[in-house]
Amino acid sequence: MFGYRVPAPDEAMLISGGRRGLGGAPFRVVTGHGKFVVPFFRKTRFLSLAMCESEVTETCVTKQGIALHVRAVIAFKVGNDHESIINAGQRFLSDQDQMSVLTGRIFAGHLRAIIGSMTVEEIVTERQKLAAEVLDTSKMEMAKIGLIVDSLQIQSIDDGDTGYIEAMSAPHKAAIRRQAQIAQAQATQAAVEAEQEAARRQAEYARQTAVVKAEYSAEVDRAQAQAAQAGPLAQAHAQREVLDAQTELAQRQALLRQKQLVAEVVKPAEAEAERVRILAAAEAQRMKIQAEAAASYDRVALDRMLIDQLPQIVKEAAGGLAGANVNVLNGADGLGEIAAGLVSQGLTILDSVRQNLGGQESDGNRPEGRGDNGLLQLDARRGKKPDDGPVDVD
Repeated sequence: MFGYRVPAPDEAMLISGGRRGLGGAPFRVVTGHGKFVVPFFRKTRFLSLAMCESEVTETCVTKQGIALHVRAVIAFKVGNDHESIINAGQRFLSDQDQMSVLTGRIFAGHLRAIIGSMTVEEIVTERQKLAAEVLDTSKMEMAKIGLIVDSLQIQSIDDGDTGYIEAMSAPHKAAIRRQAQIAQAQATQAAVEAEQEAARRQAEYARQTAVVKAEYSAEVDRAQAQAAQAGPLAQAHAQREVLDAQTELAQRQALLRQKQLVAEVVKPAEAEAERVRILAAAEAQRMKIQAEAAASYDRVALDRMLIDQLPQIVKEAAGGLAGANVNVLNGADGLGEIAAGLVSQGLTILDSVRQNLGGQESDGNRPEGRGDNGLLQLDARRGKKPDDGPVDVD
């Protein structure tokens, strides 16, 4: 619209002509909104409110008389209030670049004054303190010209060729260098130890791997060998069990056959032989008794009666042996002893009968030919050989 003016966000519009501004200022200040300006009767100018920068490079002498080259950067701007805008507009509206020049000169003077009251050590080690003091001393002066300082940075401090700062930093550099060397040595030692530990672990791992491989290979070989031997061993074990069973069976069969032979052949044969021997011995004894009876006249009748009964007695004894279980302790001699014993017993019975009959005749109490069976005594002296052995008869 014709005559309507609007300032930028970082500008202040100054309208001169007509009424005066606030506090008797020669212009009115408009910020943040537009204003209708009557052409030809009003004049409009714009003052920048943006951030500005000023660089200061100054040679300052310290409290110790040592010259230092100091370089600093100041960030400033026109204040946002109407008073600051009016003060800055009256001074810099026609040449706004002069704000940076004037600000640099102001700060250079304050910087020289403050550095002159400090030592090099304080300046080097306490730069923030130096900047804070410069800002405090220049704040009021900058406010008079409508400017405010946002920051002050001391970028560099150099003593030229004097070497004071270098000498001052030498112990620290030496300590830092020594610490760096120590740290480097420690790092090198740690690296070497780490390498050695890594090598040891690798060697240990390789050893364990080799051991495990060897054990696994040995176990595989052993399993293969056992598997290869399992078949022949099982077959041999089975064959041995079969042979053992066959041997045991053969032994049992042989023992059974032996018992069968003894029961079926030997026992009956021995019993039959013994019966024959006993009969033969009895017959021989009968004939002997007949001969002795013939020689004895007074006992003919008695002897004949006993002789007639003796074969029957011996036969009964022999018949009893036929089914008896006879254990012969001394072979053929034992069988002869059994036969002789039977005959001897028959003779002993005969002799006892004779004696009893003779006693009865002398007493005249018992009839001839009768004997007491309950008082028969066996006389081993008749019919028994001196070298006869013991006979066991069941």
